[in-house]
Amino acid sequence: MKNKYTEILKAATKLGLTSFGGPTAHIGYFREEYVQKRKWLDDKLFADIVALCQFLPGPASSQVGISIGLLRGGLLGGIISWLGFTLPSVIILMLFATFVTSTGTFDSGWIKGLKIVAVAVVAHAVLGMQKSLAPDKTRISIGIACAILTLLIPTAIGQIGIIIAAGLFGFFYYKKEVVIAAPKMQLTFGKKTGLISWMLFFTLLIFLPIIKPFTQSIYFSIFDTYYRVGSIVFGGGHVVLPMLQREVDVSSDLFLAGYGAAQAVPGPLFTLAGYLGQVTAGTFGAIVAVVAMFLPSFFLVLGTLPFWSIIRSKRGVQATLKGVNAAVVGILLAALYDPVFTSAVNSSMDFVLVLITFTLLVVYKWAPIKVVLLSVIIGAVVHIV
Repeated sequence: MKNKYTEILKAATKLGLTSFGGPTAHIGYFREEYVQKRKWLDDKLFADIVALCQFLPGPASSQVGISIGLLRGGLLGGIISWLGFTLPSVIILMLFATFVTSTGTFDSGWIKGLKIVAVAVVAHAVLGMQKSLAPDKTRISIGIACAILTLLIPTAIGQIGIIIAAGLFGFFYYKKEVVIAAPKMQLTFGKKTGLISWMLFFTLLIFLPIIKPFTQSIYFSIFDTYYRVGSIVFGGGHVVLPMLQREVDVSSDLFLAGYGAAQAVPGPLFTLAGYLGQVTAGTFGAIVAVVAMFLPSFFLVLGTLPFWSIIRSKRGVQATLKGVNAAVVGILLAALYDPVFTSAVNSSMDFVLVLITFTLLVVYKWAPIKVVLLSVIIGAVVHIV
């Protein structure tokens, strides 16, 4: 068994050090490593896991990695898989946060470059997600409506309400579509573990905000904030942007500098929690933020895998998901304007850099890390000139 865990750690750490390009690219890296190279599972099972993780809130690529770790080595295998994939980018972003906060030069050219490239990356994400999550007129309309409502009701509660409303619309509009049943998965844990995981998930989600007013601990506050965000954000790392921007007491400049830096590192974008936790409360704050951000994913994956064959076959669940996914596109579109665009673009030259970086990403298919580095260099040069 020790060799099995070592093997999981080795594979996951390799992916954590090399998986650039966002959740869609991560899925491609995972398939290459786990399906084609190591043959831990076949394409059908891999596709079923990916479908499940697209349905759940939280970081989809991290959840796929956790799921494969669970299938390969049980609960400990899932934890090891998550650590290997997540820690490299967490450590890099914590170091970056320490550097930025110690220098305090948020108006420097290279910081400006990070903020500007965030506009291009989010715009690219909106286009990509629209093609897969809102491909028809109805879902595009849902997305636009949700974007408008998000800008008019800029609160976390408002965003939750928007997602619920879109899910209800999807349920009634798409509930007659046929869904093909999925095969069962071979797991080392069963429905009892799944039910306990769901109970823990909802217990923390409900009671953390209730207890928060009665404690003065900044670490409890961080845990509550990031656990809540990790529990209700659909659509991957980019969608976490508007929620964290509203929930975390960090300036827009500092926030977007971290978001831009997160584009330049491998691994899940949700590791932005490590950067923000470090800025807010030092190293322990970063650890608390990262654990809280990803803990819901563990509970959700553990809770859902034993029931996935049943859930996957339900028309109502899939219909609801179509509405929710369209809402995700709309929420991200709203975030593209505020805070990303409004905080980063203050002149014609800023917008020129946005157009250049966007073109390199979308038209010339440059890797995000190359675009980020180029934007940082251009930003620094423009600042000096």
